[in-house]
Amino acid sequence: MQRTRLLLITGLVTVALAAGLALHAQHTNAPAPSSSKTNTHQTSFDKTKYSTTDPASLWAIVNKQHPINPQTYAPTDLTSVGNSQLMRAEAAAALSQMFADAKTAGYTLVADSGYRSYSDQVAAYGSLVKAYGQTYADTVSARPGYSEHQTGWAVDIGSGNCNVADCFGTLPAGKWAQTNAWKYGFILRYTQADSAATGYSAEAWHFRYVGTSLSTELHKENIPTLEQFFNVSGGATYKPVS
Repeated sequence: MQRTRLLLITGLVTVALAAGLALHAQHTNAPAPSSSKTNTHQTSFDKTKYSTTDPASLWAIVNKQHPINPQTYAPTDLTSVGNSQLMRAEAAAALSQMFADAKTAGYTLVADSGYRSYSDQVAAYGSLVKAYGQTYADTVSARPGYSEHQTGWAVDIGSGNCNVADCFGTLPAGKWAQTNAWKYGFILRYTQADSAATGYSAEAWHFRYVGTSLSTELHKENIPTLEQFFNVSGGATYKPVS
């Protein structure tokens, strides 16, 4: 009787141990619970949305390595931005809003220079060469066919008696423009820190319209130039027009 009872207890213990091992194995091999949340924030910026070589494109890159093609290109939707200056229609609307908001904030901004035709640039560059020589002219002005102004996307902004001059960067109005331009789709195109990439010395007054999607991305990523963002060549050496 005692032997039978001992055998029964031993059998129950064995069954319990086996059941425990099975449950442990099932728990160990179970797949990790999957998250029901999906990451919707990791969206990459589409750098191919617009051309960087077509002068009509919002993201056209024009520098000493990338001249305008065709050389005498002219936009078809030029619109007044005041002060007898013109820009592409989309850029003009954005600039108008930016100037209105600056006015509300207590600052007066004006467009000192907008669109320039190929022949306009011939005259502007030629006068600098005549006055200071070509070496200096190449650091502060684009040769004809290499100017962003010809695309209609660029504007030189001034305030008060400071027009197309370094003083703009020190004025409260100029600082407001540099701080807030990205909200309207503009970027400060030329800074001294990035002259190796752009090929030009600093121009505190020169702003380029690229649209709010790109200006916001550049601001968010803290990337100062189009050349760096799109990995496009720039620098001080001119590439001949092909």
